[in-house]
Formats: sequence, C-alpha cells, structure tokens
Amino acid sequence: MSATPAPATASGQERPAWGRGIQHSSAYSTRLANGGPKLGRKDRAGGVRLENPDHPDLLEPHILRSLSNVKAVSIHASCAGCHCVVIDVDGAAWTFGRNEKACQGLVGVECVWETAPRRVTPADLGAHKGTKFVHAGCGRNHTLLVGSEGQVWSAGMNNLGQCGHNPCAEVSSFKLVNGPWKDAEDRVIQAAAGITFSIVLTESGKVYSFGSGEKGQLGNGRTGEHIVTGNKTAYDVESEPILVRGLEGKNIVEIACGQQHSIALDDTGLVFVWGFNGYCRLGLGHQKDILTPQSVPQFSGPNEATMAWKVVAGPTNSVVIDKQRMFWMAGKWKTTGDGSGGQAYSSFRYIQDIMGCKMFHASCGGVTHWALAPDEDGTIMTIAWGQSAVNGELGLGPDEPKSATKPTRHQPLIGIDVFDVAAGQNTTFFLARPNEKFSDLPRHPVDVDAPELCLACGKENGEDDSPLACDKCDNPYHLKCLEPPLDAVPEGEWFCPQCEAEAAARTMDGVPSKKRKSVQAGGLA
Repeated sequence: MSATPAPATASGQERPAWGRGIQHSSAYSTRLANGGPKLGRKDRAGGVRLENPDHPDLLEPHILRSLSNVKAVSIHASCAGCHCVVIDVDGAAWTFGRNEKACQGLVGVECVWETAPRRVTPADLGAHKGTKFVHAGCGRNHTLLVGSEGQVWSAGMNNLGQCGHNPCAEVSSFKLVNGPWKDAEDRVIQAAAGITFSIVLTESGKVYSFGSGEKGQLGNGRTGEHIVTGNKTAYDVESEPILVRGLEGKNIVEIACGQQHSIALDDTGLVFVWGFNGYCRLGLGHQKDILTPQSVPQFSGPNEATMAWKVVAGPTNSVVIDKQRMFWMAGKWKTTGDGSGGQAYSSFRYIQDIMGCKMFHASCGGVTHWALAPDEDGTIMTIAWGQSAVNGELGLGPDEPKSATKPTRHQPLIGIDVFDVAAGQNTTFFLARPNEKFSDLPRHPVDVDAPELCLACGKENGEDDSPLACDKCDNPYHLKCLEPPLDAVPEGEWFCPQCEAEAAARTMDGVPSKKRKSVQAGGLA
C-alpha cells in the first residue's frame, strides 16, 4: 500500500504544505533481518523478549529526532513491508527500515535505523538539476520513487520483475524504469506496490503494471498459468510495464495496492478493483480472482454523494471513503468475529461506530486501520483500531491495551494536527503540523548525549538564565549567546545553529562550497 495524502481536509481547508514525522510501534520495522536482536518478537531459544535499548518498542507516538527539522510533505509505507519513504519540501527522499533485497538501494546493509535515515535526491540517481521526488511506493521488499519529470526509479527484490527490469534476484541500487508512457509523452505521478508486482499512474489517467500475474494483479486479463520443468506451475511475468486493460476512456486519479490486489479511483468517483480476491477483499460479493479491472457497483451512482472520493488497500481488505466522507470496508480486517476470515465482508460495508465522522484520510497496516476526521472543536481527530496489534502498532499508550477491536479515538494524538498516516506492517508513521501540543510529544531517542553547559560560552549562569535546548539534538545555548540574541524563549519549535545550518545545507545543491561553509559556520555570537 502506498499512502496518498488527501488534497484537502474534510472541512475544505487546504492540506498543510508540510509537517513533522511521528512514529510509534515496535522497532520490528527496522530490526535486523537475520540474526541480532529482533524487537517485538520472542527469542527462539527460551521465549524471552529481547530489547535493544537504542531501538525500543514505541508504545505511544514519538517525534523522530532524526527527521525533526525536516519539512516532510508525504510519507509512504507498505502494509506488507517494513521500510518507509519520507519526501520533503525540497523533493528529497528519506528512507529507513529493513533493507532486505536492497529495497532501499543499498548493498550489504541489513537495515537503515530510524535514528539515521538515508537521504536520496533525484540528482543522486542521475536526474536533471531541479528534479524532485513527488511520490513513492513501497512493496514488501522493493521500492519505487517517482520524479517530478515523470520518471520512476526502482530498487529491491526483482525475482518476478516487480521492479520493472529483467528478472533477477534484486536490483541493488535505484535504477530508472523505462515504460511506454515516455513514448506517449506522458509522465508518471503516482506509484504503488504489492508483494510481487507494482503499478504506476500517469498524468493522463492511465495505469501501468509490471511483475507477477499469478493472481491477476497485472490487470491484463490473464495469469499465464503454465507447466514448466519439474512439473511445476508458473505464471506470466511482465518485467516491462504494460497498460492495465479495461480502463480505456477512464481518467484514473488514485491507485493503491494490497499484498496481491489493486484498487483505483477515477475522476467521477467510480472504483475499480482487480487481482486476488481471497476473503472477498475486492468487495464484489464473491472470492473469484479478477483479471481485469471491474467497477464496484456500490460506488457506480447514480447518486453522486455515494460515489467514491478516496481509495485505500490493506493486506486482505479494501477501503473506500465516499463523497459524503463515510468509511467503507470490504474483506478480512480482523482475526475473530464479524470481519474476520470466517466472516469477511463480502461487499463494502460502513463501519457503524464511525459512520457519523467525516473522513478525509485513511490507511491500513498489517493489522491496523486508521482514519482522520475533523473534530467538533475544529481540530483533527485520529481514529485507530486493530485486532492482534501486539507490537504497539496502535500506540495507544504504555498503560493502555495494545489492540482495539473497534474504532477508538487516539488519546495521545488529541490536539495533534495530523494530516497524513502511513501504516506499515508493524509500525505506524504520521505527519503533523507543529503546534504547542505537538511539542509536548516525547522524542525518539528519548535520551541523547548532549552537554550540560552552553555550547557557546561553556558557562553555568544559574536558573534565571538556564540554557535553551535544541528540539532535535538537545544541545544547550543561552539566549544571549545566540546570533542574533533572543529576548525570550521562542514559542513552538527551536533548533540550534548547527541543526539549522544542517537543514539549510541540504537545500543548497549546486551552491559553491565557500558559500555553503559560511552558512554552516554561522549562528553563534
């Protein structure tokens, strides 16, 4: 699943231009893939839970220090994967999490810890100066990055061509995908990925797919099932992007992928689904796999208010928010009771507990479900639920239950202006606009090795002139030691000169080194 932020809130306000990153849940998403401490799991030998003090489970939302001075515009994760992509206002991508099969474009690295994310720019991948990343798609073990000029780069597992290159074990560094959209003078604007396939959306509203066709997830009308050596069954593999059939004349505006299925939305509000249909996840009333996109009757009109506004895919479920901002779910979305494997929603049904909320965003993780809606006081209400969320994915608090079978208001995020949620397999990420309540959230890591005395003067001036601590690194400075000096403690966020210079330097691609050094050196009296 790829999280696609809503263009505006339900109240009609413009979506914030940028926000800060928040994370909670198990560090399972960035644990070592083989060997080493496996957070959120049990030791094979004695069933004892292993803890890594540097990367503890986060049972409530924390501000990520490593990205606390990064102005992020979108965040992307996968309901089947354990890595994440954050895109900032400068069009750079920050990646962290597991690096299985080099899904972050790195060789010989098992994981990229959330405390030191990797920064990638289009220029690093050979793009023209001025190109920015505008979207990303995360699969289980592969990643797609979309450039502002319509390019797509991919890295990671490619055994079935899901990276858009000739099948091989992995694409070890981000490599440009050549697709037919280029010949048509079209450009890619969105990407989404499942386990063994990927889809991309172009500016003209066309959808292309590549990877395995085993469950019909390529949308080309066939699986290509055939017998190969050893009397084994194999399926079509399309390593070069192909046009998804059945969408001719439709202007698709949004796409999303589950593990092995896809869902798309056109500009009129029609919903199209295809791929694996186990547990009725396509919402068509049966479990037969769909080989070409099929319109979901519930959202086909003629009442425009009941047509779709946003689509989301989970591992075994699909979600639609209609134009009334009601939340609809199909498939298997919990482990027991109504909505479980034995009682899956065969067609899209509204969730009664939240039918009065006007949703403007939704996301589905491995076992979690999220929605954002305006509250009565004009703030944002974050709603969460998920059965068997044993790793703290819901982040309801260290003294609260880890799972919730019914939608519940997320208490730790009350007053936090969340505008984007990206739910991963075992971790949840948020983007929020900074405010006073946001500044009260704990930071991760909680403790950093910061000096006690002012870095400018090295003196202790007593409680009446206690140093101001940086919101990212905790380095202390007296107000009068700054340049220019401050008369009072600033409201909201404050970053020290070094952290400010670090952020400024990131935006100075192509600036002469002398000028860059002068920026990095400034800020102290």
